[in-house]
Amino acid sequence: MTTYIVRHGQTNYSKRYLVNGDPTKHIHLNEEGRQSLSRAWTILPLHAVATWLTSEFPRARQTTSLLMGVPAATLVVDGRLNELDYGEFEGSPFLEYAVWLDTHGAAQRPPGAAESQREGIRRMLSGVLAALEHPGPRVLVSHGLLVSVLLWHRDRSPDDPIPLFFSRRPRTSTRWPYPMTSSPSSSRHCWTILIRAFNTNQPPMVTRRYCGSARGRRLLPSMRYPHPTRWIKKGSSSCMTPAP
Repeated sequence: MTTYIVRHGQTNYSKRYLVNGDPTKHIHLNEEGRQSLSRAWTILPLHAVATWLTSEFPRARQTTSLLMGVPAATLVVDGRLNELDYGEFEGSPFLEYAVWLDTHGAAQRPPGAAESQREGIRRMLSGVLAALEHPGPRVLVSHGLLVSVLLWHRDRSPDDPIPLFFSRRPRTSTRWPYPMTSSPSSSRHCWTILIRAFNTNQPPMVTRRYCGSARGRRLLPSMRYPHPTRWIKKGSSSCMTPAP
């Protein structure tokens, strides 16, 4: 049976690279995010979906509602699919959180957060595993980190360590949606193994790049969130800026 993993549509926060890990914040899709959902009807067999699952975040629930159309199928709201809790970084540029994460690691909770990155990913994967209990075909509407973890797991080599930064955070207008097709038994086995991997104390692999002027450079992680990034040169400085 097929399970489709879909990232929510674009918001003004994601367009500006701001983080939102608090589901009580009323952050909804922007116009581009709403329009992008029309492509799903040409890609996915939405009329045949038996179960829709979504996180508690307004942007994910709005995406689900717009994709469902007439809500005839079963709708499940599961907090395990929520975005990561960013604590005191709530509403800040992702790069600020990334610098903290690069220093403290995936096992430490940010100030004011209820979970570490490692704990949050385990939670999300448990939500994916629980989704298999519901009738299929299923559409699971969640967030970029979960999609990136699943893409990393699909494309990894057997000996690849768990990265600190997942380099593939797909934007809604590309690599969207992300379908996974497998039998329930093999899916359960796959996600169980992945959850176990995030339960280990395996040290992460971090890819770093320099950012800043030649005189005062800092080490920053190589990442792409929530859209791809590219390196550009301005005079004698190198910096990372969003790709258009």
